Amino acid sequence: MQFPVTLTDIRAAARRIESRVLRTPLRYSPWLSERSGAQVFLKLETLQPTFSYKVRGAFNAALALIEKFGTSPPPLVTASAGNHGRALAHAAGVLRLPLTVYAPENAPRTKLDAIRASGAILTTCRDYDEAEIRAKQHAAAGQALYISPYSHPDVIAGAGTIGLEILSDQPKINRIVVPIGGGGLISGIAIAVKQSSGSCEVRGVEVEASSPFTHALAAGHIVTILVGETLADGLSGNLDPDTITFDIVRSMVDGIDIVTEPQLVQAISGLAREEKLIAEGAGAAATAAVLAHGSGAGHVAVIVSGANIDVEKLRELL
Repeated sequence: MQFPVTLTDIRAAARRIESRVLRTPLRYSPWLSERSGAQVFLKLETLQPTFSYKVRGAFNAALALIEKFGTSPPPLVTASAGNHGRALAHAAGVLRLPLTVYAPENAPRTKLDAIRASGAILTTCRDYDEAEIRAKQHAAAGQALYISPYSHPDVIAGAGTIGLEILSDQPKINRIVVPIGGGGLISGIAIAVKQSSGSCEVRGVEVEASSPFTHALAAGHIVTILVGETLADGLSGNLDPDTITFDIVRSMVDGIDIVTEPQLVQAISGLAREEKLIAEGAGAAATAAVLAHGSGAGHVAVIVSGANIDVEKLRELL
């Protein structure tokens, strides 16, 4: 099957964003290694300029538009649970691009405040599903170009650069554990890894309160689910019916685990206590899966995808 993103696209993205994002460390975790029986490494995307991996896809999409349109690309619009909006607002601010972000009104304040501070226009909505609908309507009216937080080839290619870095830094990695929201991160990593090293598994993690891929894969097509409350706000919401990520995940991801809210709390607390790392709910989901389900044998990379949690919420959880 041909996908709209290739290993060549991901390598091009790596060159494009090299001076704009951090090549994050892949750090050995004695804590998770002892708990799982494997050699476990943490990919610390929490250290990015916007404290999540989303800055990779945001900069790649924005820079690709400048390459296409020159100095006057069209205004941009996006929907976001928070991290993508923050990342694209950061990239748009650096590159002087106008941007409108639609986001849930209950998104963490740290994410919404950062979007405003970067100069983007922020419109809050009832939930993520409404934000995505309104952002696409905004674009369809001819007012701006829609940049999906997950179903966009340049966003996926940017996320895929994580896979290239993992294999470069630790060639023995035989499994990568990745949180799944809309599927952009795991799609990019799966393409990078499977087209570079067919022996490495890519395993996803969804939360019990919002598991659209688990339901869609069982049904054989995208379905609408009832989304519950979750600490992992970055993984919450239904899939765009037209998303390009479903076929990629169905073809290239080796399995999906489900984690519960108590397991997320355990992972957030464990990362703070054992690794001295701040992680939001979505950022801790892959760690939660390793603690709850194990990691398999060999050398395992666990994506710690974001750190944008409100201080009050973190204090409450700890």
